[in-house]
Amino acid sequence: MGGLEYGRIGQRIRQARKKKGWTQQMLAGKCGISLSFMGHIERGTRFMSLDTFAILCDQLEMNADELLWGPQPEEYGLPDMWKQSKLQNTSNYGMYTEIMKSVAEIMSGT
Repeated sequence: MGGLEYGRIGQRIRQARKKKGWTQQMLAGKCGISLSFMGHIERGTRFMSLDTFAILCDQLEMNADELLWGPQPEEYGLPDMWKQSKLQNTSNYGMYTEIMKSVAEIMSGT
């Protein structure tokens, strides 16, 4: 991962705000910051505190990774293949669940 790109973070914040149908003034009010500062955050021209970032994440209902780095590829999460009813009816389902349990144990160091 490279350094933080504040302009891109601001773009993601703006997109999330607009998706909710909120104005900058509305989001600024929810976060307890000025409209001017909200504009700077969205343009990436000022840094925000960690507290403000946490409030933005909460208000926009987004996780920090998504706001900082954008959508994350599925490789960081476990696939839902074992939840698929078609797969559950196959003899391979047990094998898949055992493999995933083993991988989880290895990754957690137990």
